[in-house]
Amino acid sequence: MYKRILFPTDGSDIAVKAMQAAIGMAKLAGAELYVLSVKEPFPYSAISEMQPVPPQEFFDAQERMAAARVKVVTSAAIDAGIPCKGHTVEALHPWEAMLDHAKAQGCDLIVMASHGRRGVSALLLGSETQKVLTHGTLPVLVVR
Repeated sequence: MYKRILFPTDGSDIAVKAMQAAIGMAKLAGAELYVLSVKEPFPYSAISEMQPVPPQEFFDAQERMAAARVKVVTSAAIDAGIPCKGHTVEALHPWEAMLDHAKAQGCDLIVMASHGRRGVSALLLGSETQKVLTHGTLPVLVVR
C-alpha cells in the first residue's frame, strides 16, 4: 500500500474536498502526508521604473499565502492523527514542482483536485492536474 502521499494544494474549494480524500487515504494506508503549495515567481518581465509591487513584497505575500494553505492541511492532518510535513516552493510550472517534490520526498501516490484556481482558463491551457497525469509516473488520485 502507499506509504508517502503528496497532496498539492492551491487553497481552492475543490482542494478542500481533495484534502479530505488525501487525509482519508493516508489514514487507511497508514501513510505520511506531504503537503505542497507552489508559489508564483515574480513576473520579472514586468519590471520597470514604475513597479506596482516591489519584488520582496511580492515574495513575502506569496510565501504568506502558500504557508497559510499548507497550515490548513497540516493542521487537519495532525488533528486526524496523520504524520504530515508541509512545504512551499516557487515554480514557473506548478506541475513540474509537484512531480519534482514527489520524487524528492519518495512519495508513491499523489492526491490532487481535478482543477484549481484557474477555472475556465485551465480548460483552454491544460490544467496542472492533466500535466501531472501526462508527465508523471506515479499513481494519481484525482478528486472531483
